[in-house]
Amino acid sequence: MGDGAGIGPEVIVPALLHADTLRGCRPVVIGDAYRLRQAADILGITCDIVPVDAPAQAVFTPGRINVVDLGLLPADLPWGALSATAGDAAYHYVSVAAGLALNGDVHGICTAPLNKEALHAAGHLYPGHTELLAHLTGVDEVSMMLSTPKVKVIHVTTHIGLIDAVNRIEPGLVERTVRRGHEAMVRAGVAAPVIGVCGINPHAGENGLFGYGEEESKIVPALETVRGDGIDARGPLPADTAFFLAARGDYDLIVAMYHDQGHGPVKVLGIEAGVNLTVGLPVIRTSVDHGTAFDIAGTGRAEAGSMVEALRQAAEMSSAPAAR
Repeated sequence: MGDGAGIGPEVIVPALLHADTLRGCRPVVIGDAYRLRQAADILGITCDIVPVDAPAQAVFTPGRINVVDLGLLPADLPWGALSATAGDAAYHYVSVAAGLALNGDVHGICTAPLNKEALHAAGHLYPGHTELLAHLTGVDEVSMMLSTPKVKVIHVTTHIGLIDAVNRIEPGLVERTVRRGHEAMVRAGVAAPVIGVCGINPHAGENGLFGYGEEESKIVPALETVRGDGIDARGPLPADTAFFLAARGDYDLIVAMYHDQGHGPVKVLGIEAGVNLTVGLPVIRTSVDHGTAFDIAGTGRAEAGSMVEALRQAAEMSSAPAAR
C-alpha cells in the first residue's frame, strides 16, 4: 500500500475496482483496511474492503477489495504529512509482500509509492523500494526500468549523487544493466529488442571534446561484449537525441547512465501511464511512476491510471515463463 499518508490508498481503491485490473489478475492489498476505507469515502466510492489473513483466503467478487490488514496506522493519521509511523508501516507492507512472493503465495508485487524521508525516519535506511526489495530477496544488484507507452528506459545508476554515479559507472555494471534490460524486453514479448545506450557527457563526449574519455573507458567495452553475444545495443548516444529517437520508435529500450538522465524525459513523455519495474529480482515487481504527492493526498484528486497500468504489467509479466 506504500505510505498511507500519501496518495497510495486513493489510487489503489479505484485501480483494484477497474475492469481492466479484474480481467487480468486477482489483486490482494498488503496494507491497512481502515485507511483504504477512508480513501474510498474521500473518493465517494462504495465498495467492500474486507480483511483476509492470507491471499489464499481472498474472495473475488465485484465491488470487493481483499486486504491482508496489518493494522499499523492510527485512525487519525493526517493526510499529506511526513510520518515515521507511516514510513515504518510502508516498510512492513513490502516486507510481507516480498515474503509472500518468495513463498509462491502471490505471483507478483505491485507497489504504491513510499516516502524515502518517512522510511528513514522510521529507521529503515534504504533509498527506496528498489533497494529495499533487493535486500529482502537477497539480491546484490538490480536495475530500475521505467516503462511508458512511448519509451522505456533502464538505469545504470539511480539513487546516488551525480559525482558518485559517474564514479560508479564501469564496463561490468553497464554490461549487466544492458543484459538485464534485454532479458526484460524479451520477457515482455520483444524478441529482438533494439537498445540505445546513452553516453555520460553532453553529446556523448563529442569524440573526447567533453569529459575525460568516460564513454570510451566505461561504456564502449561493455557494448562490444554484449554485441558479441548477439544483443543489439547501440551507442554511446547523445542523451538529448536518444529519447526523441526512442519515442519515434527507433529504439525499444534506452539505457540511461544516471537517475535524472532517464527520469526527466520519461516523465515528460508519459508519467500518467508510466510504470516502474525492478529488473533482476527473483520476483516480479512493478510500481507506479509517481511519488506520494503529499500536496494532494486526501483530496481525491489523484489519478489512478499509473496504478492500473502497473497492475496490468505485473500480471502480464507474472504469466510469462520465468527468466530469472
